[in-house]
Amino acid sequence: MDLDDDLPKKGDDPLARLLRQDLGPLSMTDLEARIAALETKIARTRARMEYAVNHKATAEALFKR
Repeated sequence: MDLDDDLPKKGDDPLARLLRQDLGPLSMTDLEARIAALETKIARTRARMEYAVNHKATAEALFKR
């Protein structure tokens, strides 16, 4: 299975562009900065997911009363 099989089909999708970016020309400093930025984005995404789960649970609990 090719990595591209998992990519969104829209060519302008930001995630697809990110995954296809050539990392070869980047310096070690650039790569470290990229990793730091991606880790920050991952933490932000996980926090949003947790919020969504908690929000849904709160709503379900409210309507079960």
